[in-house]
Amino acid sequence: MQIIKVEQNTPEWLQSRKGKITGSKLKDIVVKRGTGKKLGFYELVADRLSIDTEEENAMERGHRLEDEAKEKFSEMTGKELFSESVMLVSDKNPNIAVSPDALIKNGNKFTEAVEIKCLSGARHLQAYFEQQIPDEYGAQAIQYFIVNEDLETLYFAFYDPRITAIPLHWIEMKREDIESDIKFYEEYQIRELKEVDALVDKLLKF
Repeated sequence: MQIIKVEQNTPEWLQSRKGKITGSKLKDIVVKRGTGKKLGFYELVADRLSIDTEEENAMERGHRLEDEAKEKFSEMTGKELFSESVMLVSDKNPNIAVSPDALIKNGNKFTEAVEIKCLSGARHLQAYFEQQIPDEYGAQAIQYFIVNEDLETLYFAFYDPRITAIPLHWIEMKREDIESDIKFYEEYQIRELKEVDALVDKLLKF
């Protein structure tokens, strides 16, 4: 056993812990059932690959890096992005909408779109290795297809320049592969909005 003398909570202490399974991190690594990896596993990988630490707020980082991510995506794919700040509203219900990060026009229709996420290094790598969109963003991705009936493909992109080995990657979602999910979420929203309308009308009559 080696003993390293370092004061807790100092920059040196934090650096000494990077990429190591410490006592407090062990619970985030161990999988007792199943074969999937916990986020803590990918945090170890991110610690080894990242050139910076996780100090910036994720939302602030996302706003700061979004344009840079779009530019990188355009360079890598050769696709021209329409990335003006807009909101798309469904023709079926004006209360069903989505704010796209970028759209791609083919002919006279926006048949492709890009959603950008600038997450932690660990989650960036988890999405890359597992090729899955994080659960909390699944409905958001499907909303693109509900609102834009011309949409055929959504590129759900992840950007983290600190992970220099793979700063940008994306998962392609095809309409044909998620038709049942689109139908479910669309019908669910319409039902809920009808209930909202009914309650609002009732209250306005008082």
